[in-house]
Amino acid sequence: MVVPVADVYRALADPTRRLILDELLLRDGQTLFEICGRLTMRHGSTSTRQAVSQHLAVLEDAGLVRSHRDGRTKIHHLDTEPLRAIIERWPLHRTGE
Repeated sequence: MVVPVADVYRALADPTRRLILDELLLRDGQTLFEICGRLTMRHGSTSTRQAVSQHLAVLEDAGLVRSHRDGRTKIHHLDTEPLRAIIERWPLHRTGE
């Protein structure tokens, strides 16, 4: 699935969504309950479970988070592949100057 780069930028524009990605980077494979707990304990977030769930949906639509079900539990994983288009557009090392 190819995600428009604009969707990735929109997903990254929100500070809460960036915190969610940070938490998934530190510990991949979390449930909504775990993510909410980490946001509260580590960052003092007051976001409701519903708000975090909506943020996760935006991140999934942008391809930055993927999830699967384990019984009744939904497990969320970080996927950095959509960031490749950004890195390829503005590489860290200049060539041909």
